[in-house]
Amino acid sequence: MKREQILITGASGCVGQHIAAWLLKNSDANLLLWLRDPTKLKAINLINPRIKLLIGDLRESRLFINELSTVNRVIHTATAWGDPQRAYQVNVKAVKELLDKLNPDILEQIIYFSTASILNKNLEPLKESFIYGTEYIQTKAQCLQELENHQYAEKIIAVFPTLVFGGTVDGTSKFPSSYLTDGLLQAVKWLWLARWVRAYSKFHFIHAEDIAFVCGHLATTPHQINLEPGKGAIKRLVLAQPHITIDQAVDTLLKWEGIKKTPRLPLWGWLIEILIRVLPIKINAWDRYSIKQRHFNHNTISPPERFGGHSYARTLEDVLRHAGLAQKNNRLKGGNI
Repeated sequence: MKREQILITGASGCVGQHIAAWLLKNSDANLLLWLRDPTKLKAINLINPRIKLLIGDLRESRLFINELSTVNRVIHTATAWGDPQRAYQVNVKAVKELLDKLNPDILEQIIYFSTASILNKNLEPLKESFIYGTEYIQTKAQCLQELENHQYAEKIIAVFPTLVFGGTVDGTSKFPSSYLTDGLLQAVKWLWLARWVRAYSKFHFIHAEDIAFVCGHLATTPHQINLEPGKGAIKRLVLAQPHITIDQAVDTLLKWEGIKKTPRLPLWGWLIEILIRVLPIKINAWDRYSIKQRHFNHNTISPPERFGGHSYARTLEDVLRHAGLAQKNNRLKGGNI
């Protein structure tokens, strides 16, 4: 029997490498790894005969017409942000050009990576993502909208990661560090301020290893079309652990760092405006919308447990431990932590 051909775009990224590693360990599929810089592929053994590298920009799908015509499943993690023109070219135009080069007779499934920021708590698109969103958020919202009417819509599973952790704070992991993990040390530096304020906000997070399990499970089991009424042809899965509050996150970091908790002042709107003016903080329209929105939680989430697995990092403590953030031993004597 011929092995399945699975294409992973953005294969050198944190999530892409976790997914590739999972599939190499838990399946016998051949992997086409599409990336721009193969030197970044540290977690994957490149001499594995099941691996073929497609080296190039996502906008250069014409270079890989033959390879793309053999693909049975796609896991599309590649993305771009920062430059509005490039974001549109990569996040919208290049996606459709890629899909046009697939063979509909053998294509079984497409796992398309978006962002949970463009969905409300009921997994419905947020109109505000078009109004206030950054170039990244707007192009992700636009692409999802256009894919709903694509000929492959019923073969698409759109996954919406929340805040993604992965790698280690000191860079010693074989996997790349995510932006959130890189920011943990900076977050610790701001604990002196965070412990004095109370924020009424909720959020989800997910570890790249848990994303890999979910996507790996989906890519190695028969594809199922979306049966949820009124949700469109594309199945939507928010990749997340149960939500926590910012206050809970701060308490966890305080305990981890051995810093004493203090009475907290509610973070009212006027206080936020003062902090923005006083501190070296730059915010955009999406940041302001998020501050007013406060809660980014979803009613239906898809951690590994939803698919019979066990989470690698179900709690924030798990995240800190896997990130290699040293737990301080200098506890304050006589105080409650």
